[in-house]
Amino acid sequence: MTILLFLIPIALLLGGLGLGGFLWAMRSGQFDDLDGAAQRILFDDPVGTLPMRPSENTASAHEDHSNCDLNQEGGQIRR
Repeated sequence: MTILLFLIPIALLLGGLGLGGFLWAMRSGQFDDLDGAAQRILFDDPVGTLPMRPSENTASAHEDHSNCDLNQEGGQIRR
């Protein structure tokens, strides 16, 4: 029965934290546009907002393995 002296305050504290988090999310606008993200996925991005191409430095740092094949026995890469 004495365990209830610990469990009830802990449950009230966790409930209060959950309520506080929910109220913070409501005030900060987390639930303002619920349908926007679902509709944005259906449409293409405008041409001006496409991501930039990687620079030549990062592309040359990676080795080209387009002509590599896996060996069936050991799984080794051979060229």
